[in-house]
Amino acid sequence: MRWGVLVPATNTVAEVDFQRHAPDGVTVHTARMYLEATTAESERRMLVEELPRAARDLGTARPDVVIFSCTSAGAVAGPDGEPRLIADIERATNALVVSTNASVKEALRDAGARRVAVITAYVPDLTEKIRVGLESAGLEVAVAAGMGVVDPFEICEVEPEDLVRFACEHVDPADADHVFVSCTNLRALEARAALEAALGLPVMTSNLAAQRKALALTEGLVTR
Repeated sequence: MRWGVLVPATNTVAEVDFQRHAPDGVTVHTARMYLEATTAESERRMLVEELPRAARDLGTARPDVVIFSCTSAGAVAGPDGEPRLIADIERATNALVVSTNASVKEALRDAGARRVAVITAYVPDLTEKIRVGLESAGLEVAVAAGMGVVDPFEICEVEPEDLVRFACEHVDPADADHVFVSCTNLRALEARAALEAALGLPVMTSNLAAQRKALALTEGLVTR
Protein backbone atom coordinates (compact mmCIF):
# COMPACT_ATOMS: atom_id res chain seq x y z
CA MET A 1 0.00 0.00 0.00
CA ARG A 2 1.17 3.53 -0.77
CA TRP A 3 0.41 6.84 0.91
CA GLY A 4 0.92 9.94 -1.20
CA VAL A 5 1.52 13.28 0.50
CA LEU A 6 0.83 16.67 -1.08
CA VAL A 7 2.88 19.12 0.94
CA PRO A 8 4.03 22.75 0.68
CA ALA A 9 7.58 22.75 -0.66
CA THR A 10 9.09 24.28 2.47
CA ASN A 11 7.53 21.68 4.77
CA THR A 12 10.16 19.33 6.20
CA VAL A 13 8.11 17.86 9.07
CA ALA A 14 4.96 16.26 7.65
CA GLU A 15 6.55 13.58 5.49
CA VAL A 16 8.94 12.67 8.31
CA ASP A 17 5.99 12.24 10.69
CA PHE A 18 4.15 10.07 8.15
CA GLN A 19 7.24 7.97 7.45
CA ARG A 20 7.89 7.42 11.15
CA HIS A 21 4.34 6.43 11.97
CA ALA A 22 3.08 4.69 8.83
CA PRO A 23 2.03 1.09 9.56
CA ASP A 24 4.04 -1.86 8.34
CA GLY A 25 3.53 -2.47 4.66
CA VAL A 26 2.77 1.18 3.84
CA THR A 27 5.29 3.36 1.99
CA VAL A 28 5.16 7.17 1.79
CA HIS A 29 5.67 9.23 -1.40
CA THR A 30 5.64 13.02 -1.58
CA ALA A 31 4.89 15.74 -4.14
CA ARG A 32 5.76 19.32 -3.23
CA MET A 33 3.83 22.55 -3.94
CA TYR A 34 5.76 25.82 -4.13
CA LEU A 35 4.75 28.27 -1.39
CA GLU A 36 6.19 31.76 -0.99
CA ALA A 37 4.86 32.71 2.44
CA THR A 38 2.52 31.46 5.14
CA THR A 39 -0.29 33.84 4.25
CA ALA A 40 -3.79 33.35 2.87
CA GLU A 41 -2.86 35.02 -0.43
CA SER A 42 0.17 32.77 -1.00
CA GLU A 43 -1.79 29.67 -0.07
CA ARG A 44 -4.58 30.53 -2.50
CA ARG A 45 -1.93 30.92 -5.20
CA MET A 46 -0.47 27.54 -4.24
CA LEU A 47 -3.87 25.89 -4.58
CA VAL A 48 -4.51 27.39 -8.02
CA GLU A 49 -1.04 27.30 -9.59
CA GLU A 50 0.89 24.51 -7.88
CA LEU A 51 -1.56 21.92 -6.61
CA PRO A 52 -2.79 20.62 -10.02
CA ARG A 53 0.75 19.81 -11.20
CA ALA A 54 1.75 18.23 -7.90
CA ALA A 55 -1.39 16.08 -7.80
CA ARG A 56 -0.84 14.95 -11.39
CA ASP A 57 2.76 14.01 -10.63
CA LEU A 58 1.84 12.20 -7.42
CA GLY A 59 -0.82 10.22 -9.27
CA THR A 60 1.88 8.59 -11.39
CA ALA A 61 3.09 6.76 -8.24
CA ARG A 62 -0.38 5.17 -8.05
CA PRO A 63 -1.01 5.91 -4.37
CA ASP A 64 -3.85 4.19 -2.54
CA VAL A 65 -4.44 7.10 -0.14
CA VAL A 66 -3.36 10.73 -0.63
CA ILE A 67 -2.97 13.19 2.26
CA PHE A 68 -3.43 16.88 1.45
CA SER A 69 -0.99 18.04 4.09
CA CYS A 70 -1.72 21.71 4.67
CA THR A 71 -4.25 22.52 7.38
CA SER A 72 -4.42 26.24 6.74
CA ALA A 73 -4.82 25.90 2.96
CA GLY A 74 -7.86 23.69 3.56
CA ALA A 75 -9.25 26.38 5.84
CA VAL A 76 -8.45 29.07 3.25
CA ALA A 77 -10.39 27.09 0.63
CA GLY A 78 -13.41 27.33 2.93
CA PRO A 79 -16.38 25.06 3.57
CA ASP A 80 -17.48 25.16 -0.07
CA GLY A 81 -14.05 25.14 -1.71
CA GLU A 82 -12.44 22.40 0.36
CA PRO A 83 -14.73 19.57 -0.83
CA ARG A 84 -14.14 20.66 -4.44
CA LEU A 85 -10.40 20.72 -3.76
CA ILE A 86 -10.48 17.16 -2.42
CA ALA A 87 -12.60 15.98 -5.36
CA ASP A 88 -10.07 17.48 -7.79
CA ILE A 89 -7.22 15.65 -6.05
CA GLU A 90 -9.18 12.40 -6.13
CA ARG A 91 -9.65 12.71 -9.88
CA ALA A 92 -5.99 13.60 -10.47
CA THR A 93 -4.57 10.79 -8.34
CA ASN A 94 -7.28 8.13 -8.59
CA ALA A 95 -6.91 7.64 -4.84
CA LEU A 96 -8.83 8.16 -1.63
CA VAL A 97 -7.94 11.62 -0.29
CA VAL A 98 -7.49 12.87 3.26
CA SER A 99 -7.94 16.57 3.98
CA THR A 100 -5.91 17.45 7.06
CA ASN A 101 -8.23 20.34 7.89
CA ALA A 102 -11.34 18.13 7.74
CA SER A 103 -9.58 15.29 9.57
CA VAL A 104 -8.84 17.56 12.54
CA LYS A 105 -12.52 18.36 13.00
CA GLU A 106 -13.44 14.68 12.75
CA ALA A 107 -10.74 13.67 15.23
CA LEU A 108 -11.81 16.30 17.76
CA ARG A 109 -15.46 15.28 17.48
CA ASP A 110 -14.53 11.60 17.86
CA ALA A 111 -12.54 12.48 20.98
CA GLY A 112 -15.59 14.16 22.50
CA ALA A 113 -14.11 17.65 22.38
CA ARG A 114 -16.49 20.50 23.04
CA ARG A 115 -14.30 23.49 23.92
CA VAL A 116 -10.93 23.66 22.21
CA ALA A 117 -7.83 25.79 22.74
CA VAL A 118 -6.07 26.38 19.42
CA ILE A 119 -2.35 26.98 18.96
CA THR A 120 -1.02 27.73 15.46
CA ALA A 121 2.19 28.78 13.76
CA TYR A 122 0.29 31.33 11.71
CA VAL A 123 -0.32 35.03 11.31
CA PRO A 124 -3.64 36.29 12.74
CA ASP A 125 -5.58 36.00 9.46
CA LEU A 126 -4.82 32.28 9.07
CA THR A 127 -5.34 31.59 12.77
CA GLU A 128 -8.76 33.20 12.49
CA LYS A 129 -9.66 30.92 9.56
CA ILE A 130 -8.82 27.89 11.69
CA ARG A 131 -10.98 29.23 14.51
CA VAL A 132 -13.93 29.92 12.21
CA GLY A 133 -13.63 26.48 10.65
CA LEU A 134 -13.74 24.72 14.00
CA GLU A 135 -16.69 26.80 15.15
CA SER A 136 -18.55 26.04 11.91
CA ALA A 137 -18.10 22.36 12.78
CA GLY A 138 -19.92 22.92 16.08
CA LEU A 139 -16.91 23.26 18.37
CA GLU A 140 -16.35 26.12 20.82
CA VAL A 141 -12.95 27.79 20.66
CA ALA A 142 -11.71 29.00 24.02
CA VAL A 143 -8.64 30.74 22.60
CA ALA A 144 -6.85 30.84 19.25
CA ALA A 145 -3.23 31.97 19.52
CA GLY A 146 -0.80 32.11 16.60
CA MET A 147 2.98 32.44 16.60
CA GLY A 148 2.85 34.89 13.69
CA VAL A 149 5.42 33.12 11.50
CA VAL A 150 5.35 34.30 7.86
CA ASP A 151 8.45 32.57 6.49
CA PRO A 152 7.16 29.03 5.95
CA PHE A 153 10.56 27.42 6.50
CA GLU A 154 10.92 29.01 9.93
CA ILE A 155 7.91 27.05 11.17
CA CYS A 156 9.85 23.78 11.10
CA GLU A 157 12.60 25.44 13.14
CA VAL A 158 10.34 25.96 16.17
CA GLU A 159 11.73 23.59 18.79
CA PRO A 160 9.24 21.34 20.64
CA GLU A 161 10.10 22.96 23.97
CA ASP A 162 9.39 26.41 22.51
CA LEU A 163 6.03 25.18 21.28
CA VAL A 164 5.23 23.88 24.78
CA ARG A 165 6.28 27.21 26.30
CA PHE A 166 4.10 29.18 23.85
CA ALA A 167 1.10 26.94 24.55
CA CYS A 168 1.50 27.29 28.31
CA GLU A 169 1.58 31.07 27.94
CA HIS A 170 -1.70 31.16 25.99
CA VAL A 171 -3.83 28.24 27.15
CA ASP A 172 -5.73 28.20 30.44
CA PRO A 173 -6.37 24.48 31.09
CA ALA A 174 -9.48 25.37 33.09
CA ASP A 175 -11.04 26.99 30.03
CA ALA A 176 -10.83 24.09 27.53
CA ASP A 177 -11.22 20.33 27.32
CA HIS A 178 -8.89 19.74 24.35
CA VAL A 179 -5.98 21.45 22.62
CA PHE A 180 -5.42 21.54 18.87
CA VAL A 181 -2.01 22.48 17.47
CA SER A 182 -2.37 23.52 13.84
CA CYS A 183 0.28 23.28 11.13
CA THR A 184 1.70 20.22 9.43
CA ASN A 185 5.16 21.84 9.48
CA LEU A 186 5.28 22.27 13.27
CA ARG A 187 7.01 19.58 15.30
CA ALA A 188 3.79 19.25 17.26
CA LEU A 189 3.65 15.46 17.17
CA GLU A 190 7.09 15.38 18.81
CA ALA A 191 5.87 17.84 21.43
CA ARG A 192 2.50 16.17 22.03
CA ALA A 193 3.42 14.18 25.15
CA ALA A 194 5.10 17.20 26.75
CA LEU A 195 2.13 19.41 25.83
CA GLU A 196 -0.32 16.99 27.44
CA ALA A 197 1.83 16.76 30.56
CA ALA A 198 2.21 20.53 30.85
CA LEU A 199 -1.43 21.40 30.18
CA GLY A 200 -3.20 18.37 31.59
CA LEU A 201 -5.38 18.20 28.47
CA PRO A 202 -5.55 15.85 25.47
CA VAL A 203 -3.76 17.31 22.45
CA MET A 204 -4.58 16.80 18.77
CA THR A 205 -2.15 17.83 16.04
CA SER A 206 -2.58 18.30 12.31
CA ASN A 207 -0.36 15.37 11.34
CA LEU A 208 -1.82 13.03 13.95
CA ALA A 209 -5.36 13.68 12.73
CA ALA A 210 -4.35 13.14 9.10
CA GLN A 211 -2.47 9.94 9.95
CA ARG A 212 -5.44 8.49 11.80
CA LYS A 213 -7.76 9.23 8.88
CA ALA A 214 -5.27 7.80 6.37
CA LEU A 215 -4.91 4.67 8.49
CA ALA A 216 -8.70 4.22 8.66
CA LEU A 217 -8.99 4.52 4.88
CA THR A 218 -6.08 2.13 4.38
CA GLU A 219 -7.62 -0.46 6.68
CA GLY A 220 -10.86 -0.12 4.74
CA LEU A 221 -9.05 -0.86 1.49
CA VAL A 222 -7.31 -3.88 3.00
CA THR A 223 -10.56 -5.43 4.21
CA ARG A 224 -12.40 -5.01 0.91
